[in-house]
Amino acid sequence: MKTLFILLSLLLSIPLTAQVAATYELTLEGAHEIMAKAKAYAQERNAPGAAIAIVDAGGCLILLERLSGTFPVAAEVSYGKARTGAIFKMPSKNLEDAINGGRGSLVTVGENMLRGGFPILYDGKVIGGIGVSGAASADQDVEIAQAGLSAEFLNQ
Repeated sequence: MKTLFILLSLLLSIPLTAQVAATYELTLEGAHEIMAKAKAYAQERNAPGAAIAIVDAGGCLILLERLSGTFPVAAEVSYGKARTGAIFKMPSKNLEDAINGGRGSLVTVGENMLRGGFPILYDGKVIGGIGVSGAASADQDVEIAQAGLSAEFLNQ
C-alpha cells in the first residue's frame, strides 16, 4: 500500500513539472557590466559617439546611455535595435538582410531592423538585448554591441 501511494504521488507530480520552465533574468548589475564593456570598446576605438541600450527579454528598457557627441535620435534607434534583438531572438542584421532580400513586409512589424542589435544570451537562453547606434558606421555599432556581449558573466 505504501509503495502504491508513493508511485501515485510520483505520477501525479510529473505533469506539474512539465508546466513550468526555469528562466534567468538580466539584472541592473548585469546590464551595467555589459554597458561598461561596450563603452570601453567605443572609447578605445575613438568612436565619435554611440547610444547603447540594454533591454530585458521582453524588450523593456533596463539601461540606456548616450555618449557625449552622439546625435539625440541615436538613443531611440539603439533602443529599437535592442528590442529587436531580444524579442526576435536574433541579431537585427538578420532581419535587415531579409528586408534587403525582398521581404519588404517585415518593415510593417514596427521594430528596428538595422544592424547593431543583438540578443543577450545566458546559458543558451535569451535574457535581453543590446542595441547600439550613432557610432562612425553600422559596422562600428555592431562591434560596440559585440564588445558588450563579452561581459564575463555571459561567457562562463
